[in-house]
Parts: sequence; C-alpha cells; structure tokens
Amino acid sequence: MFVGLAAYAFYAFSDALIKSTGGLASVFEIAFFITLFSAIPIILGKPKEEKWRDALVVKNKVKVHVRAISGLCGGLCAIYAFTHLELAEAYALIFLIPAFTTVISTFVLGEGVRWKRWAAVTLGFIGVLIVLRPGFEVVKLAHLGGLGCAFFGAISITTMRSISGSEKRITILSVVFIYALTFNGLAMLTTFERPGQELLLLLFLGGIFSGLGHLSMIHAISMIPANNIAPTQYSQMIWAIVLGVIFFSEVPDIYTLAGLFTIGLSGILIFHREEERLGERKRITLFRNRI
Repeated sequence: MFVGLAAYAFYAFSDALIKSTGGLASVFEIAFFITLFSAIPIILGKPKEEKWRDALVVKNKVKVHVRAISGLCGGLCAIYAFTHLELAEAYALIFLIPAFTTVISTFVLGEGVRWKRWAAVTLGFIGVLIVLRPGFEVVKLAHLGGLGCAFFGAISITTMRSISGSEKRITILSVVFIYALTFNGLAMLTTFERPGQELLLLLFLGGIFSGLGHLSMIHAISMIPANNIAPTQYSQMIWAIVLGVIFFSEVPDIYTLAGLFTIGLSGILIFHREEERLGERKRITLFRNRI
C-alpha cells in the first residue's frame, strides 16, 4: 500500500507542476512536453517480458484508437483545469471518473446497475454541486475542463475493460503516446516559443513525476491485490490541499472540503460495488487515464 501511496504522490506533484506552468505556455505545449518527458522513466522501467516489436501490434484497432483519443482529450482537459482552477477544486471534478464510468457502462454497454450504485453516483454529483455551488459561483470553462477529464477518463476505462485481456500494455501505451505527441506537437506550432530554462525545468519534472507514478503503480499492483490499493488514489485529494496551500496559497473553503469528501466517498463506494459485481478483471482501473 505504501508504494500505491507513493505513486499517487508522484501524480499529485506532477499535477502541481503542471499548474505552475499556467500562463507560461499553451495547453498543447504543456501536454507535449509532459508526455515527452514522462516517457523517460516509463521506457527505462519497461518489463523485460514486453518486447518493443509488439508495441504497434494492435488487435482491436477501433477500441485501442478510442482509448488513445480519450486519453489525449482527457489530458488536455485536465491541464486546462489545473492551470485555471485551484488544485483541490480541479481534483473534485476529475474524481467523478467512477460516476461517469457507471453512467456510460449503463447506457452504452447495457450493464445492469442496481440502486446502491445509482445512489453512489448521485452522491458524487451532489459533491460536485457542493463544490461548484451553482448560482453562488460562476461556472467557468475550466470547470467544464475538469468534468471533461472525468468524462474522457470514463471512456478510457470503459474501453480498457474490453481490451485489457487481449492487448499488451506496451501497445496501448505506445498508441496513446503517438497520438499525444503528434496532435499536441502540431497544435502547439501556431503559438510556439522556445521555452525558457524555468519553464523547461517545470515541464521536465512534471513529466518525470508522471512517469514515476505510472511505474510505481505497476509495481504496487504486482505486490498486493488491487482492491487494497484502490483507496490510496484518494490520497491525491490530501496532496491537492497540502500542495495548494504551500505553493499556491490556495486555502479551500468548507464547501470545497465537504464536496471533496462526498466525491471521494462516492468513488470508493462505486469501486467496491464494481469489485463485488464484476470482479477483478473488469473493475475500475487504478491506472491514470491520461498522460
């Protein structure tokens, strides 16, 4: 479990570094360099049993490409949310992934959902209303970015459920990298300026931490059952508050804290219901669904 906590700490530091680049570069430029630098620890830590020649051997072409596109879109939405919202507020929206996954699984895949899961989903959306307080706070485009990240993350999870047994992890990850580097590389050219040393360092560290988080999560799941690691992903909410206060002077109010708690509780309840109903193979994945 300690390794799982370390993995999500790495992810949280990566997100904080992404936030610190806000205003210094475009969303596409940030996404490009974060993806590029995150490849360094991932490539160095590639399992010996996975071969590079299998990277582009795709069996389920449509689903693998859907997974890559959803990862690309989710990453862009997340970066926009992190660079325009407080860390805790952005996490509150992004952690709606389990709720969106349940909704998509119901209406797209036709999976049956009982009242307990619907109650947990409803609890999650109530948490968002607590955070956003519509009518009292102006709903910004960045809020939609956070919701967009959750939505595309849910698409990634739903797709992964049907291909995880037939596609190699190196294949899925390689296709996501190709999409992210190609699209963001082309999109950033219209406004590209050579990043200064400070910005480049932030992007480098952000990518490295993201890659280390990925490797740590793989190591954690190889050591203990995934259902023992699942609750550790919500430690990112604590990191969001701590890092927000220390580095960005963001002190969340009582509504944001209450919303975070409600959304976190919703996600844990949904996870356990998924584990009981679908089993380990089709549970909500613990892996980050964006680069």
